[in-house]
Amino acid sequence: MTDVEKTPTSRAERSLAFMVASTIGISVLAFLAIIIGTAAGVRDFGSGLWPVIIFLPLIGLPIGLIFMIVLLVVSTRRRLRDARGSR
Repeated sequence: MTDVEKTPTSRAERSLAFMVASTIGISVLAFLAIIIGTAAGVRDFGSGLWPVIIFLPLIGLPIGLIFMIVLLVVSTRRRLRDARGSR
């Protein structure tokens, strides 16, 4: 298929790609915040905003993985449908 013949990505695929990037990105930023906080001398991670920051990667990474699998399935189904249509 040439670039002209390709169908554009759907809104669902773009939304899923954004959700994957944002959930994994926020989780990575939370990891970095924990590393920087530890290096800065924070020892009490049980008070303030720290419990939320510690909890984010525990939820964000599995959700990001699920979004990534859904995006893969949606993209594969679209490509198969396009391939069948070009025969």
